[in-house]
Formats: sequence, C-alpha cells, structure tokens
Amino acid sequence: METTLIVPTRPTLVYDADCAFCTRSVELLQRWVDRRARYDVRPWQALDLAAVGLTEQDCDAAAQFVDADGTVRAGHLAIASALTHGAPGWRPLGHLVEVPGISWLAGRAYRWVAAHRHQLPGGTAACARPLG
Repeated sequence: METTLIVPTRPTLVYDADCAFCTRSVELLQRWVDRRARYDVRPWQALDLAAVGLTEQDCDAAAQFVDADGTVRAGHLAIASALTHGAPGWRPLGHLVEVPGISWLAGRAYRWVAAHRHQLPGGTAACARPLG
C-alpha cells in the first residue's frame, strides 16, 4: 500500500513521531500554545521532506518549522516560531527566544535536551538520536 506524503500549505511544526519525548512535547505545545490550530503540527515521517527542503537527517537532529513562505527554522528557533505563531500570550516568549544572548542560551539548552531526550521523562530508547 502506497502512502501519500503531505506537502504543508500552512506554517508547520515538524517533529519526530518515533520519539515519545518529542511526541509528548508537541502534545503539550498544542494544548498550551496553539489550541486554535494557527499552524499545523506534523511528524516528519508523514511529510514530503524534499518538497520543503528538509532531509531525514535534519528532522532527526531537531524540530523544524516551515513557514508559509517556505522559510525553515530548526531547533530552538523552530520552537520560537511555534510560539510566535501561537496564541497571542505566548508570542512575546517566542520573540524573547530570538534575542541575541538569550538565543544562544536557548540553542544550548535545546541541543542538550535533544541529545538527552531518551533519558528525560517520557523518553524511550527510540528517542535516542542517531550517532554521527
């Protein structure tokens, strides 16, 4: 059976559905930040990655946010985009994450979480990032 891959037509947060920690994080983000579905949330496994300029390696490494104009942001900047596209009360936090200095710290924190997601609450062995 052939699976039809989705090409996003709206801003889209892309995550790894094979990772329980990522899936749970996205569920929380949807519940708290974007209850009105101002943007789509899709697992990379269901997307036509080439159509949006992403690879499996990009998506294994970090969350991605594909904007309506095709701009792609990764890691902490993807989360910042999700916040700035979400409910109005969360938008200032998204912009704060983009401020120089804070962005550097947010990037470090994001990379640490990504590297240790299999050890965090809700994480499983399937959450471990590939080596290399």
